[in-house]
Amino acid sequence: MKMNVTNEVLPTSKERIDEMMQPGPDGPISMVNLLKFKEHAEYADGRKTTLTGREAYQIYGRGVAKLITEYGGTVTFVGDVTFLALGQVDDLWDEVAIAQYPSQVELWQMSTSPGWQELAVHRAAGLAGQLNIETVPTTFGH
Repeated sequence: MKMNVTNEVLPTSKERIDEMMQPGPDGPISMVNLLKFKEHAEYADGRKTTLTGREAYQIYGRGVAKLITEYGGTVTFVGDVTFLALGQVDDLWDEVAIAQYPSQVELWQMSTSPGWQELAVHRAAGLAGQLNIETVPTTFGH
């Protein structure tokens, strides 16, 4: 099976945004983030910086980790991608981060909050693209 993959920094279609605003699953969700960083950070306002994309994203990551807790969530895992053991991709992601939220509502509230908007400039400056994969808990073998 061949699967096309497109990293994005923000949703690129009205349909995707509409889908994101629909009621989600009941209960907790975990968001799996597959992150690809720019070599050098590029800020939309044109500011000069010596930060790498990863360093700019880390500013966002530290701030958003605190913000997530204000909405009842937690960052459960962050790790560097070191090897692709199975499958094929043209360009491997740099980092995986997983955050858990009480529900999709809290994720949406957090990601549209003024605090998130303020931090997001560093996210956009550092990311070449990412995949966000919403997951829900299941029982093993189910």
